[in-house]
Amino acid sequence: WRTRVWIPDQQEVWKAAEITKDYKEGQTVLHLRLEDETTVEYPVGSGRNPLPFLRNPDILVGENDLTALSYLHEPAVLHNLRVRFLESNNIYTYCGIVLVAINPYEQLQIYGEEVIRAYSGQNMGDMDPHIFAVAEEAYKQMARDERNQSIIVSGESGAGKTVSAKYAMRFFATVGGSASDTNVEEKVLASSPIMEAIGNAKTTRNDNSSRFGKYIQISFSRQYNIIGANMRTYLLEKSRVVFQAEDERNYHIFYQLCASSTLAEFKDLGLTSAEDFTYTSLGENIFIEGVNDAADFIKTREAFTLLGVKESSQMSIFKVIASILHLGNVEICPDQDGESCHVSRTDVHLKHFCQLLGVELQQMEHWLCHRKLVMTSETYVKNMSAKQALNTRDALAKHIYARMFEWIVEHVNKALHTSAKQHSFIGVLDIYGFETFEINSFEQFCINYANEKLQQQFNSHVFKLEQEEYMKEQIPWTLIDFYDNQPCIDLIEARLGVLDLLDEECKVRQKRIYLTRDFKRKVNHRCKESLWLMRVIAQCNLFLANCYIMILFGVNVIYSGVHKHFYNLIIQHDVSALGDDGCMKNFSDCSYLQCCFPEAV
Repeated sequence: WRTRVWIPDQQEVWKAAEITKDYKEGQTVLHLRLEDETTVEYPVGSGRNPLPFLRNPDILVGENDLTALSYLHEPAVLHNLRVRFLESNNIYTYCGIVLVAINPYEQLQIYGEEVIRAYSGQNMGDMDPHIFAVAEEAYKQMARDERNQSIIVSGESGAGKTVSAKYAMRFFATVGGSASDTNVEEKVLASSPIMEAIGNAKTTRNDNSSRFGKYIQISFSRQYNIIGANMRTYLLEKSRVVFQAEDERNYHIFYQLCASSTLAEFKDLGLTSAEDFTYTSLGENIFIEGVNDAADFIKTREAFTLLGVKESSQMSIFKVIASILHLGNVEICPDQDGESCHVSRTDVHLKHFCQLLGVELQQMEHWLCHRKLVMTSETYVKNMSAKQALNTRDALAKHIYARMFEWIVEHVNKALHTSAKQHSFIGVLDIYGFETFEINSFEQFCINYANEKLQQQFNSHVFKLEQEEYMKEQIPWTLIDFYDNQPCIDLIEARLGVLDLLDEECKVRQKRIYLTRDFKRKVNHRCKESLWLMRVIAQCNLFLANCYIMILFGVNVIYSGVHKHFYNLIIQHDVSALGDDGCMKNFSDCSYLQCCFPEAV
């Protein structure tokens, strides 16, 4: 019997091998044979590769709990997951209290009500790993221990977090159905298609990627029936409203509405195909294979109705969405001096925008191309260049969409609110996964920062607290050396971290809408004080033009366009000016818009 090991491989990540000759300490070569009978002399020792990882015995491969493996390291984990997924068609595997899920990218028939009933009342290890087993464990502990519970659904973009969160909520709605005829569990589930329509989009990794973070707190009575729920949202990706990378889409609701534009009730919206609008065609692919946007729109409207959103309010929402599409098609024409611009008075899309939102055409035309500067004792109106006006137009579109999003979330929460006393709750957190794209902006920076905090929480529960418990009980245990990301978090959030320096730069240099030399110099200085980043600085220039590199999740992520953060803060002044001078005063005529923009009334 020969010792079996894993060695790194560029293509397969890890390759299985066995040692053919005894190894003695101090030798610089391991003699190996791969599974295809190829022999390899694998260099080891000082300045070379470390000794390879040992393989688990075959009898343990395919275990449904990773903690049952003799050797728990990266190649062992990946191989076990691979065997379970490819050979046994199991997408779920336990790792202690953690459920590891692999996205199969297809619909599986393992989430029906009969499966929910099968897992209800069972202990976590009694049946095959499943999201329902985790949900049942949370429900059982809430009832048995009378302690509130939370389920964190984490993973990188495209891992299937939103679907997992949805199935967990379906489990609670089934086993904890309301005792009355309020149908509150149906309302909880009805919030999903609405939030997916306004907050999800196609990305290069996922056809239904959540572009916001969501925490749903499901309230239970003393009898552990659902009595209500509340939703909190985080970090809506507003930039997607005005920009999509190649082969990506804007939020689903835009395409759903365009696909239904031929309906009689939408005649006055002035919509056509999504291909005809800038904000929905930047990704150059308006369709998703296997998705019918018109059919999904019917489900979205049914969900609105179930949650008590009146037809008039629904139509107001659709008017706002249509107005954003028209705003994106408004053409800003530069003047000859290059310092000013104008909008054609015959611009059809500007007319549609003003008619849909009830704002004055002349005022809108004027303030899209001018900005107001308020000094201590005087007010100035200044021309904007075409580029500045386009940025202002896009900022306004993002601002309107964000306000609409907030209004819908608020209304969903009103529909899910209960006057009954909450005895306990279970929270389900579905938040962005770690992201690194070709273009990573300030939004990706915030998303990855949030994931670093989640990773720290995971480390604390899975490693620190568990190992402290073993030591407290005096159980023999070899401490696991795990990656501690606290230095990375400190670099971002501690005093004089990146966020502090960004805030300072925004206050001091409000008129400079690009990443300044001072900011680069300060962050460079801050990074050099961090031993954690010394190897990064040694390997590459930390800053490349208007970009900077930071290690997140062990990966170098290049962030560009952080200067947009400055501009997006400054642009709020220009957006507010649209209300100050009358072009949005007519918002008071529309109760829905009055709720979205109370400061403009």
